[in-house]
Amino acid sequence: MAEGRHNPRDSMALLQRETALREGEWRGALGETTLSPGQQRMDGDEFLVLARAGFSLHYRKGEGVTLGGYRPEYAQELALQSVGSLYAAIACINGLLPIHASAVAASGRVIAFTAPSGGGKSTLVTGLGDLGLPLFCDDTLVLDLADPALIHALPGHKRVKLWPEAMALTGRAPVDLVLPDYPKYYASPAAGDVTQPLSLGALVYLEEGPQPALRRLAAGEAMAAFADDHYTRDLYDAANPHTRAERFALHARIARQVPAYMFTRPLAGSRFGETCAFLAERIAAMVKP
Repeated sequence: MAEGRHNPRDSMALLQRETALREGEWRGALGETTLSPGQQRMDGDEFLVLARAGFSLHYRKGEGVTLGGYRPEYAQELALQSVGSLYAAIACINGLLPIHASAVAASGRVIAFTAPSGGGKSTLVTGLGDLGLPLFCDDTLVLDLADPALIHALPGHKRVKLWPEAMALTGRAPVDLVLPDYPKYYASPAAGDVTQPLSLGALVYLEEGPQPALRRLAAGEAMAAFADDHYTRDLYDAANPHTRAERFALHARIARQVPAYMFTRPLAGSRFGETCAFLAERIAAMVKP
């Protein structure tokens, strides 16, 4: 790392500090807004989640997360909340950009897959893990934009969440339930995971089609595809107010610095192995020196 150049490990250390939990006072309101169970709110440099079980998670920049009203039987919901909107909100408040994506690592670069919820991102990275590509993150990928010359990605949480059908498709046993009323299961990556920041090597958008195909997107297509309507973008916009011109500049930068692709594949379970093998070969070509 050149002297004076931004080190993404500093951003990773900051995020680890800011997401640290400590038990303290229960809170049910932020500012003048009282929350009901299952609601959340951002106000300046603060973010409050009132979990469905009734415990609270209150973040204030520079102070970490205060957990209030917690009981051991709430452990499953706490684990889910900690990797979801709370994690994304803390990233946003600290100037990082979370996007709705799952990712693997290949030759020192991150290959990220994005699609609407239920679009197969987690299933795909699990299948790629079986072919030797380690997990980088599941569902939320945090981007560090501080280096103007390069977009870095920060490693995420170490387990994938899969529906029962996806567990069967990828050969996993449904053992570790996420929540009784959210019947996904945790799966550990077969090829391990990555613990250090890496440069973002590609954004791959997913769609259904009759045959596996990977197509490079032109700059305009890439900018349009990056228009994320996920809650992570809403949190980023709330924490980092910006003009339409500034948003355009951000999308243009990402399209310029990160190659974007459209991956079309059949969703039939009988062809899952074929589509994963096809994609793994194309990823190897993407990152080849």
